[in-house]
Amino acid sequence: MLITNKPLMQPENQLLGALPADIYERLASHFKLVSLPTQEVICEVAEPIDYVYFPHHAVISLLATMDDGATVEVALVSQEGMVGLPVILGDNISSIRGIVQVPGEAMRIDADIIKAEFARGGFLQNLLLRYVQAVLTEFAQGAACNRLHSLDKRLARWLLKIADRRQSQEFPLTQEFIAQMLGVRRSGVSVAAGILSQSGIISYNRGHISILDRKALEATSCECYRVVKDEFTRLLGKSSY
Repeated sequence: MLITNKPLMQPENQLLGALPADIYERLASHFKLVSLPTQEVICEVAEPIDYVYFPHHAVISLLATMDDGATVEVALVSQEGMVGLPVILGDNISSIRGIVQVPGEAMRIDADIIKAEFARGGFLQNLLLRYVQAVLTEFAQGAACNRLHSLDKRLARWLLKIADRRQSQEFPLTQEFIAQMLGVRRSGVSVAAGILSQSGIISYNRGHISILDRKALEATSCECYRVVKDEFTRLLGKSSY
């Protein structure tokens, strides 16, 4: 992780950008602009949370981890959110792993400072509690999706989430990595990606995916993508997902 010395400008993170000027100015001197490289772990299961992160264009995968090392992604966080929710919910121990999926910058702040600001109540507390509600919807819908929907629909939903967070229709992703995020075998991802590719919805070549037909990908995805996106929009505004 690299801590930059660039001056802090208007935050690109949407939660921070929604704060009234007096609250943001009170916190601004405590923020550090950090550069997060791919695969960096910023929170770990059963370990204390020292810092809370508000990503700019970095994308963070939140992973549930089993005793045998198997993982499945339960949520994505980028410029719409924050990593370190237990801090504002009364604890400072992480129950999930947070790993950088797409490199980029984030605003980092000491956990104790954001916890104290949250305890003041008012706008920031209300904003972050609404964000928690949106994330809980993502957790719940993801659990139902993993149990009830076919892999090609789940893959379509996940690709849409990545595209929204990256604000791009092209990204480097290996089948092995996708399999880890979806909690399935690589062969299953190969079949599901083949279905989408043969339909002209995506192209996949040597670890690089391009979404060729966004509307068709949305039509292929299960309803879970729209449910979660609509809830983020309802709770946090149109630009929140």
